[in-house]
Amino acid sequence: MKNFKIVLTEEQIQKRVVELGKEISRDYAGKKPIVVCMLKGAIVFFADIVRNLDLPIYMEFARLSSYRNGTTSGDLEVIVDISPDIEGKDIIIIEDVVDSGKTLSYFIQLLKKKNPASVKICAFLDKPERRTVDIDVDYVGFKINCGFVIGYGLDYAERYRELPYLAEVTSIDELNEE
Repeated sequence: MKNFKIVLTEEQIQKRVVELGKEISRDYAGKKPIVVCMLKGAIVFFADIVRNLDLPIYMEFARLSSYRNGTTSGDLEVIVDISPDIEGKDIIIIEDVVDSGKTLSYFIQLLKKKNPASVKICAFLDKPERRTVDIDVDYVGFKINCGFVIGYGLDYAERYRELPYLAEVTSIDELNEE
């Protein structure tokens, strides 16, 4: 498609996922962390990561939103929450993109009220130059500074999540015409 520019190939992504799986498995050896998928964007990355972990895990899913009637309100709301029983447990949040950090910061504050042993973040993409909230990403797939991206779980108007690669959108107008 002429309105996409591939920035990460399927092979590059899968190589990095395997590396992250080994790193997390090493760091959590002897533990049974709760791995939390941030819906919807992280689902593909989450599935690939958990298949590359060499340790027992528990899976949870969470979804936060700041959108009402198609526009952002700025107020975050938990749409899907994880199990309340996380006290003393290690949590690994799997996220698609960390840019401003607002959503993850809010979610981590909620988690910490439940007294977990630890909370770490594993993000497919990190955009540190877009941070407005101080938040560290513990496991980074790729640091990028390109514009709007789709594929590998990331969407435009709920489309293109199924693409096995990551592509930068070069023309939103052309996407709207498809």
